[in-house]
Order: sequence, then C-alpha cells, then structure tokens
Amino acid sequence: MGSAPPREPRIVSINPCIDAVLMHVADPSQIAGISHYSQDPRATSIGLALANRFKATSGTAEEVVALAPDIVLSSAHVSPATTMALDRMHIRLVQYPVPSTVTESEAQVRDIAALVGHPTRGQTLAAAIDAAARPVAGARIPALIWQAGGLVPGSGTLADDLMTRAGFRNMSAAYGLKQWDVLPLEYLVARPPHVLLSVGAAETGTDRMTSHPAMARLAKRIVVAPYQSRLLSCGGPTIVAAMTRLRTVRSEVTR
Repeated sequence: MGSAPPREPRIVSINPCIDAVLMHVADPSQIAGISHYSQDPRATSIGLALANRFKATSGTAEEVVALAPDIVLSSAHVSPATTMALDRMHIRLVQYPVPSTVTESEAQVRDIAALVGHPTRGQTLAAAIDAAARPVAGARIPALIWQAGGLVPGSGTLADDLMTRAGFRNMSAAYGLKQWDVLPLEYLVARPPHVLLSVGAAETGTDRMTSHPAMARLAKRIVVAPYQSRLLSCGGPTIVAAMTRLRTVRSEVTR
C-alpha cells in the first residue's frame, strides 16, 4: 500500500490582508480561523458573505491556540503573549510586513501560497496582480490621496506605487510630507492637486475636515473622486480593485 499524501497545513490568520490572500490560495477546509476585522464591513478586504463562513478571532493566544493550527499567519506586530503561547505549543508563526510595493506584495502572495501547499495558486494570483498593476503610459497627473483627518500616504508606501503605476504623480512630497503624514486643510486648499482621491469620510460626510465648506468650494476647482478606505489597507488581491479604481479616475480626468 502506498503512503497517504501529506496533510495540508491547518491555517489561522490574524490579519485581514492575509485573510484576503488565503481566500485565493488556500482550500476553505484549511482555514481554521481569520481575523475578526474581515467580518467588519468597515475593515474587511473580502466579501462579508465569504468572511462569515469562517471562524473569526481577535488574535488572542487563547482563541488562536484553541483552533489547533499548524501555522499562524500575521502582520509584523503580534502581542508578546500570543507569540509566547504559540512557541510553547510549537505552533509556527509566520509574520509579514506591510508591503510597500506591488513587487513586495506579489512575493508575499507567492510565499503564503507555498506555505499552505498551493504554490501554483500563488503564481496565478501574483500574475493577476502584475497584470492589473501594469504602468499606464502618458504624463502623470498631480494627485493626492487624502483620508479623514488629513492623513496622506507618501513615498515608500504601496499607495504611492499604485498611484505612479496608474499614471498619477503623488503630490505628497511637494507638501514636504513624510511616508505617512497629516496635511492640514489650509495647505490643501492653498495648493490643491489636480485630482484629490478622498477616502472614507468623504463618502459619508461625517468627518470635520472632509465636510468643511472649504472642501465644497475646492471641489469646484479640482477633481474630487471618492476612494474607498479598503483600497488603502491591503496589498494582495486588493491591488486589483485599487488599480481598477485609479485607472477609472484617470480615464475620467483625461477624457
């Protein structure tokens, strides 16, 4: 009799961005748990109906260990208690930093797929990301992603890489901002970009800055385009959706 094929590893993810990758590269039966953020409509990077099929945890040591995973996937930041508990139980912990480029995200996708035993699926997803993120030809349009509270992603962020690939010039550096920094409304109004990708609260009108009368006046001078916060949160398959939105905005601006 031949030996049985090796059992696929049982996975718990405590990061919503990794959850989204697992939906593409792992068998559902392998996924013992996902992050509770993936079941929050304000934070999820996957469909709620899909996320609700899985057990969700808040990432505590007790919750994770109870699911008896072979591998736990997380961001670079995990509580010391969880790390020590996993070490005591001889459960492998694999941590991934937030990717700052499309290339880094593709590498993470391939690595996660290999860990769960389906490297070909990782290659397929990475190829889809690469195709979606193919650079747009033509002059770059000055633009800025501006979140509720004035937070702006600058150089060295995945958002910056996506903007460049989509044919925009991220104006963050022109304001003297760092990798992640706050741009006061007064500076934005005094020196606006050609396109403002307004995140989150701009779609609901609940933020003090994005609902300010000056924003309404500014919208008459420049292009203000809604940009969902979920498109900023993750790499992986989210890049496909983010690039689709950015390409659409650029097409509308240049039409």
